[in-house]
Amino acid sequence: MIDTSRSIIHAVSVHLIGNGDNHQALTLSDSPLSIEDELLKKLLVTYFLSNFSTPAYYSFTSSGDDFKLNPVFQFVTEIFADDSMHHQHSINIAKHLHAATQHPNIKPGDLYVALFSGVTLEGRTQNAVGIFKSENKENYIKLQGKSNPFHLSAEEGINIRKLDKACLILDVDKEAGYRILIHDNTNKSDAQFWTQDFLNIGPWSDSYHHTNNFMNLTRRYVGDQLDEEFSVSKADKIDLLNRSMNFFKSHDQFDQNEFEVKVLADPSVIESFRNYERTLRSESDIVNSFEISAQAVKRQVRVFKSVLKLDKNFHIYIHGNRELVEKGFDQTKNKHFYKIYFDQET
Repeated sequence: MIDTSRSIIHAVSVHLIGNGDNHQALTLSDSPLSIEDELLKKLLVTYFLSNFSTPAYYSFTSSGDDFKLNPVFQFVTEIFADDSMHHQHSINIAKHLHAATQHPNIKPGDLYVALFSGVTLEGRTQNAVGIFKSENKENYIKLQGKSNPFHLSAEEGINIRKLDKACLILDVDKEAGYRILIHDNTNKSDAQFWTQDFLNIGPWSDSYHHTNNFMNLTRRYVGDQLDEEFSVSKADKIDLLNRSMNFFKSHDQFDQNEFEVKVLADPSVIESFRNYERTLRSESDIVNSFEISAQAVKRQVRVFKSVLKLDKNFHIYIHGNRELVEKGFDQTKNKHFYKIYFDQET
């Protein structure tokens, strides 16, 4: 887990990134920002670092299979080796970003490259380089004057709770491409531009990554494939998702064979699941044995839906025994129904 509560910002350089495909210019600053105000420093730390709460790590990759050829990896390595080169390499990063900004829908924005100390990862304090892009401004009203007459003015600025794109590179595991955290508050195509075209990073192979991948695989199988091969109701699908979630919550170590026997149970469903998994294994980096990450399970709870929606009249939350839910069809009313058994109301 990462802790930035004691992080200190040491240097910040800003450059204006236009969209190259739209013939918008790249404007480079001559020197780093001069930030003496302590409140401003704290606000910048909040703005830059408050979005990295999810421990989903990445590392640098390269199209040639050698991450050391990745330009951003090279620039960041030089900054870690000699922080006096921070501004010069922030310029190199800005040029690289501008060159990668070749889709007409990518917004122009302000690029910040910052150097931090005091970032704690797994109990150890690390230095870090942050790369941040602000694309959206908001309007604010400011009250001016300390006594009569008062005046109101309108100003355009950045909401420090709404960071658009961010990347935090920790000075650890250099020989594996560094440990990297990302944040992207924009749409999927923009996210691919930020992570692939510009940064060229891939998921870090750890328990969080493996847990998240297998739970995504299970959810996609139940949602997309199960009822293509078997006659199952929505309640059956919810029950399978609930059993999957309970398995991950109650185990520290994941074994696919055990999961298949205890959760999928039916040999035909197991075979179907394995066939589906084989089609996704290469793109999703699926492994069949790993330590389960509690943080990944907690995050997946939000997307493992256990709600049975019936027209616009009822939502039924199913968390328990599937045998207590029956589905039928009333011939006289010409409507489907669910019958639910219970001991007492609570």
